[in-house]
This record gives sequence, C-alpha cells and structure tokens, in this order.
Amino acid sequence: MKLGQVRCGHQVTAAIFEGKKTRLIPDYTMLELIQSAEAKSVPLAELARQLAAGAVGEEAPIIPIHPPEVYGCGCAYQTSAAFRDAEHGTREGFYAHVYKSPRPEIFCKGTARVCVGPGEDIGIRSDSQFTAPEPEMAVVIGSKGNVLGYTIANDVSAWDIERENPLYLPQSKMFSGCCALGPVIVTPDEIPDPYNVEISATITRQGKAIFSGATSTNKLARKIEEMIKYLLRANPFPAGSVLMTGTGIIVTKESALAPGDVVSIKIPGIGELANPAQIVG
Repeated sequence: MKLGQVRCGHQVTAAIFEGKKTRLIPDYTMLELIQSAEAKSVPLAELARQLAAGAVGEEAPIIPIHPPEVYGCGCAYQTSAAFRDAEHGTREGFYAHVYKSPRPEIFCKGTARVCVGPGEDIGIRSDSQFTAPEPEMAVVIGSKGNVLGYTIANDVSAWDIERENPLYLPQSKMFSGCCALGPVIVTPDEIPDPYNVEISATITRQGKAIFSGATSTNKLARKIEEMIKYLLRANPFPAGSVLMTGTGIIVTKESALAPGDVVSIKIPGIGELANPAQIVG
C-alpha cells in the first residue's frame, strides 16, 4: 500500500495512492493515522483501508508525513566512509573506524520543522560552499522500532562545514530545508527485500544534468533492524519518526548545489522525489 498526504484547501489529509487515483482518509494526518493504529494495535494498512473514503480524486502527494523526529545513519556505505576520510586526508581514519565498528553513527537530523516534500525547496546554507544532496532510503518507524513503511529521503548536508571539523556535524546536517521526504510511504509488504533496492539520483542545472549516480541497498553495511536497535537504546521516540539509512551516492564538490538546481531521487516502487534548491539563512 502507498500512503501519504495531500492538501485539501488549507487542510493536510492522509491518503491512499492507487495508481493515479487518491483515496482520502478524512480527519487524519498521516502522523495521526499512525498514532491511532498503534494505540488500537491495528496494522497501519488495515486501519487505512477501514477509514478511507470511497470517493477518489487525483490529488498530488505532498510530504508523506510530518515526522516528530528524524534521524540519520552515517558511514552505512563504504563509499561514504572512504570519501569522508579522503576529505580529511586520512587513508584509514575514524570514518572507516565507524564504518567497521559495531556501533553505528546515528545523529538527530531534526523535526518536521526542517522537512519538505516533493517540489518544495531544499536548503543551501548561506555559510557553505559545498552543500550536497545525500539520496537515501528511509524507514518510518513505530515507537517500538517496528518498520511501518519505506520512503525516499534527501539528507541535504553542508559537507564543507563537517570537513572543517567533524564536531561541526550538527551544523552540517541541521538547517532549514535540510531533509526532503516523499513522495509516498510504501508499506513493507510491497518491498519484501529492503536490501535489494536500487537508488538513483540526478542534479539538473538549467535543464542539463550536471551529476548522476546510483547505488543499491545491497551495499548497506548494516541491517536496518540493527540501526533501529541502537536508535532505541536509552532513547524512546514517538511513533511516526523517520530514520534515514545512509547514502551510497557521493556528490563531489564540482557538483555542489547552486540556487535553482533540481535534485531528483528515484527508487522503484516508491517513486521520484524532486526538489529545487535555494539559499537559506
């Protein structure tokens, strides 16, 4: 099942997407639907079917959920760890250590305040010369760590700020428009093998592609369940939170985001997440 949200006038409403058709779930946002399913101990897809209206339309999806908390997982792909160590001039630095370590790198990306949906602007920090997209698969999770669904995420990051000093990671990761999500949330039954998912990305500038890359989740160094297990340690989080699972597509400085660039990320079975970039701050 493909779930998400649409805008009806000034109201955000949960919906089921069936091809080009949309079935509204009146009086619920996606977060409220998830909270209700958890409170009633009813599977999310089952509750969505029960509450969905019979009438259908063709409303375009907006951000599929306004998550109470968003987390990222770093160094989950070897390409990411190697690139970050190379930036710091170390052949076998602490990024490689994190990649190989039992404990994953998990960081707080923010809340719904920094998140945008399809077609909305992602941010370029005004104090950064190398802000880049990080195309990822993300999971929407319940408060007990159960995976409710998968979506596309763009973990927009100011690489040069982290390069200056790894302790600046929060400033590299958290700013207005730093996280794009969408276009929908796909329930686990439609992605039976999350470790065989193709991810591709393109940056377009004035109608011309200046960067393209691809990877597969079969290159993930960690299981998603392992990431969630560490996230839950001494850290209870609300249902409907999002965990981004890391990027295996590395954008180099030559393709750093500029105002007006459009980032498009595709995952078969989920769709395409496209966002223009603009300077913030």
